Amino acid sequence: MNRRWFHPTLLGPEAESLLLDHGRDGSFIARPSGSQMGDFTLSVRRGSEVTHIRIQNQGDYYDLFGGEKFATLAELVQYYMENTGQLREKNGEIIELRHPLSCREETRERWFHGSISGKEADKLLLDRGQNGSYLVRASLSQPGDYVLSALIDNRVSHVMIRCKDGKCDVGGGQQFNGLNELIEHYKKIPLVEITGAVLHLKQPFNATRIIPTDITPRVEELGKEIGGSKAGFWEEFEQLQQMECKHLFNRKEGNRPDCRVKNRYKNILPFDHTRVILADEDGDGESDYINANYISGEVEGSEKAYIATQGCLPHTVIDFWRMLWQDNTRVIVMTCNEIERGKNKCARYWTEKDTTRTFKNIMVTCTHEKKYISHVVRELRATKEGDPEERIIYYFHFVSWPDHGIPNDAGNVLSFLSEVNKRQEHFRSEGNSPGPIVVHCSAGIGRTGTFIIIDILLHLIDKQGFDVEIDIQKSIQMLRAQRSGMVQTEGQYRFVYMAVKQYINQRTHPTKPEAMTSEEPTYGPAPPIPFKIDPIPQQGTIPVYQNVEEFDTQL
Repeated sequence: MNRRWFHPTLLGPEAESLLLDHGRDGSFIARPSGSQMGDFTLSVRRGSEVTHIRIQNQGDYYDLFGGEKFATLAELVQYYMENTGQLREKNGEIIELRHPLSCREETRERWFHGSISGKEADKLLLDRGQNGSYLVRASLSQPGDYVLSALIDNRVSHVMIRCKDGKCDVGGGQQFNGLNELIEHYKKIPLVEITGAVLHLKQPFNATRIIPTDITPRVEELGKEIGGSKAGFWEEFEQLQQMECKHLFNRKEGNRPDCRVKNRYKNILPFDHTRVILADEDGDGESDYINANYISGEVEGSEKAYIATQGCLPHTVIDFWRMLWQDNTRVIVMTCNEIERGKNKCARYWTEKDTTRTFKNIMVTCTHEKKYISHVVRELRATKEGDPEERIIYYFHFVSWPDHGIPNDAGNVLSFLSEVNKRQEHFRSEGNSPGPIVVHCSAGIGRTGTFIIIDILLHLIDKQGFDVEIDIQKSIQMLRAQRSGMVQTEGQYRFVYMAVKQYINQRTHPTKPEAMTSEEPTYGPAPPIPFKIDPIPQQGTIPVYQNVEEFDTQL
């Protein structure tokens, strides 16, 4: 959970100004109590006013005046965010914690990992670090303080960093002006444990998590050379590649003799646990195999769903249409061209305008077609023999994504994505319950994975706001657990960052995009999707105050 809602130096009047100037209804922060040392305050914007709620620190636990008890401040806040209805005024009116308003972190150095727990730090350093690796994290038990976690002699040592009035120290020793200065000092002069063990801080274990509004400086940092050669993007992508061993799932079905001929590339096979299984609806014993995987929309909290698949071979086009029909897919995205570098990358499964083709028992007609500089959109009408339903399916073909490369302009991809999502939402609004968006390139992993992960990340930002934490490396890793090799190259990995960066810039500094042709429509970013939580019955009331001066004088 993102814990940047804690503002260690903020006073009551400043909290009100911050929430009223930069927040919205349901925005909140936590801060130290202005009147009771050791306690904390939740300040919540409700319309044009700010409500203040005292959090008691009982020494053994945190609570709200006799309510539920929690070991950490983060657990308390998370509970009341997730359980709408538990936090109420005396008159029964619900107080909702919906939008955490982030504090600027003490540092933007990549060795700072925010509010991860000690166990998470242990796992990161033991699994992927080496002796001398270190990171800094926010203390969960002492809000406003930090912890230095370092790997020494194949174990992790945790050192508390106390911070007060802009000064930081370790164990009451020499004071420094902030975390950066402290870490730089102990890189040169190692810390010594009570046991005599020396903590050499040799190499930072860099974080990949980030909040969207910080993506521009992170991209600049990742673009810098490391030791005169490789950049941070390469470093992160190589870490991702090294985690491939965690995704060695079974791919037995694709290796069966009768299935091998259906694979465009003999070694790019779908995982068995997420593969699309074709139904034998006609009872003629057709194979249930297609080189395709379901991509769960649960990646990074998004409910969106996709099917990632390879480009059709001439003898798998019918299987492709079987899949579209059984999953009620209404939107197809193709990110390759039919022919690239003189080689066929996808057999034609669509039709040109005003033409009809029959794929076994499914008849497809193209009724509308519109061509733009970057993409083509076709409206396909499909009917199946023996089924009275006629289905409208939209085929979006992005023609400007080069093989073994990345698009020149992320803006074209963002506009394309917006158009794709608007069409999918249109079907949903009409009650058609559209199935997963089918996305493919040639192999169904590189450009396909890049398209899907960008869409998931942008949807997550729209859904939860600019204060949500995103982790591009971790998100791709979870994607790869559903289909092998998603996002193939360091260039594609870098492009994901660039696309998210441009999207954030468009959202924070909106300007009307120029049309690419006289017919080219312009699409702004998709509207935010409200975050809904089912209400929970009232469990009691707590005292709240509308006036910060009154609040800070009450004990």
